[in-house]
Amino acid sequence: MTIFSKIIAGEIPCYRIAENDLFIAFLDIEPLVRGHVLVVPKIEVDKIFDLPQEYLSAMLVFAKPIAKAIEKAFDCNRCGISVIGLEVPHAHLHLVPINSSQDLNFTRSKLHPSAESLQVVQELIVSQL
Repeated sequence: MTIFSKIIAGEIPCYRIAENDLFIAFLDIEPLVRGHVLVVPKIEVDKIFDLPQEYLSAMLVFAKPIAKAIEKAFDCNRCGISVIGLEVPHAHLHLVPINSSQDLNFTRSKLHPSAESLQVVQELIVSQL
């Protein structure tokens, strides 16, 4: 069972942004920048292109209002999207407020925000949904 499956099952707490029957979105607790959100299918599949067909398009439709909320909540040029899939063997999308391509550089140091800071970010995004 992946850490994401444990979050989905409620065994590990998260800073939830949105949820439906197929997906959950929550803050990355070690974000690249403030406002970094993970969109995760509730089925445990390692690689994104191994997801059932109906999940692929539904994942982007689920992510769209979250991306728009991120753009409203943060001073950014746009909400970037990335699929890396190496750290956790559970398909997921990264939604990241960006001003340049360097904001999506996953080799740079990650932030280590406090619980209070994460809660503020959660509230900022959710208030824009």
